[in-house]
Amino acid sequence: MKKSLAQKLLGTWNTKTIVGVAIGAALFGVLMNYGGIKVTTNTSLTSAYVIPAIVGALFGPLPAALSAGLGNVVADLIGGWGFWFDWSLGNFVTGYFAGLVGAFGADVDNGVFTTKHAIIHAVLCIIGCAIGFGLVTPLLTYLWYSSELTITWVQAQAAIISDASVLIVVGIPVLYALARRNARGTNLSKED
Repeated sequence: MKKSLAQKLLGTWNTKTIVGVAIGAALFGVLMNYGGIKVTTNTSLTSAYVIPAIVGALFGPLPAALSAGLGNVVADLIGGWGFWFDWSLGNFVTGYFAGLVGAFGADVDNGVFTTKHAIIHAVLCIIGCAIGFGLVTPLLTYLWYSSELTITWVQAQAAIISDASVLIVVGIPVLYALARRNARGTNLSKED
């Protein structure tokens, strides 16, 4: 089935998508707290970032964005850190870009994820992390909290590197594996 531009940019919405976003947000929140290694103050190299890659590949960019953004809120609640909506929106933007690979022809649900899609995914994740944590988060930190940006810039640079690394190094093999598993149930063949 051919997807419309709106479906490519907003995702396909049904009950399965809503459940996927809810589970994705919960897993993201738990993994943000318990699935990472500290790299700097309040910033970790965390396995949580594989979640928006999976949710995005299965349901689209907006569900991926919501799983990452709401997942950050869940992480804040679990960690007892208070709410940092500047980081939640940075995660939202990063998740959106991580979920855009379907707009470029990848269809993990039907077994389609090629080398071309892996490269596109990597580029989108780097751009998403750079915009989400390099622009959105520091700007909102300054506007909402009138904070000194020195610590935020250090955290943002660490987040760009660590989160993009997880999205690429862990996310791509997971997306290949999901596509391979889902291709077994179809008559599709792999083409580059």
